[in-house]
Amino acid sequence: MGVGVAYLKGGRFVQTDNAYVKAEKVAISAEVAGRVHEVLVQENKTVKAGQALFRLDPEPFHVAIARAEARLAQVRTDFAALKASYRAKQAEITLATTRHTFAKRDQQRQADLVAKNFISAARFEESQQTADLAVQQITALEQDLHRIAETLGGSVDTPVESHPTYRTAVAELNKVKLDLAHTEVRASLAGNVNKPPRLGQFITAGSVAMALVVSGDLWIEANYTETDLTYVQPGQPAVVRIDTYPGVTWHGTVDSLSPATSAEFAVIPAQNATGNWVKITQRVPVRIRLDAEPNTPPLRAGLSAVVEIDTGHRRRLFGFAL
Repeated sequence: MGVGVAYLKGGRFVQTDNAYVKAEKVAISAEVAGRVHEVLVQENKTVKAGQALFRLDPEPFHVAIARAEARLAQVRTDFAALKASYRAKQAEITLATTRHTFAKRDQQRQADLVAKNFISAARFEESQQTADLAVQQITALEQDLHRIAETLGGSVDTPVESHPTYRTAVAELNKVKLDLAHTEVRASLAGNVNKPPRLGQFITAGSVAMALVVSGDLWIEANYTETDLTYVQPGQPAVVRIDTYPGVTWHGTVDSLSPATSAEFAVIPAQNATGNWVKITQRVPVRIRLDAEPNTPPLRAGLSAVVEIDTGHRRRLFGFAL
């Protein structure tokens, strides 16, 4: 009789001591490379979202800003010089056109005189060459004028602010200003500081400089054997006990079951396709969402726990169930 009762009561509750408190961890990295100039937080201290954590040496970025500002000023100067050169070429073309007109008239006079044998043919050819050279000079000046106009963006009236070279220089200046702003690294979320950088440490862009354990977002990861999960479903109640706090009980709910066993996420997954292998019961991570309970001790990521899930399953024996 006692054996039957024990059988009927068994199977409803599944328990494991392979469980741990988990917390969201955020890796903090810098957008730019630099040497740590100032550390503003301490190990294990709580910080707010947006709070400054550390600063990189800003001096190299101040130098870069000065260089970019000088480059922008040089673009303005070059643009103004090109406009002045354009107007100078226009004046040269006007003068060359006047000279060409005079040369053509002189050529016509020389043609009349050579026809009457008043001057030599050589004198006429000289005037003709002068007129031809004037045409060539005008052509060369017009080509220079066109080249300058293209450099100015197609027109001498193009504002410097819309010129590609100027816009590139402005973008470079904005970039180095943004880099300077990124020398101050802030917390993206509220949490506890873990392993802050050391003063003078060089940090490369994108590398992990420190970590934050996010506050208020704790859960339990219970690693159940695959044979215990037959009747476990999301939404089932769970009781949690933490080794650090004997006698204190937390309540929670099954949030989700991992889509794969822990072994599947290993760096080198086990290969059981060979003829000789030992069957090992696999474990599947189960996430337990903790209920908000006042007057409970603070939990820390990594603490060991014992979890018991109430599956609600009822065994039956000869038509009876408990």
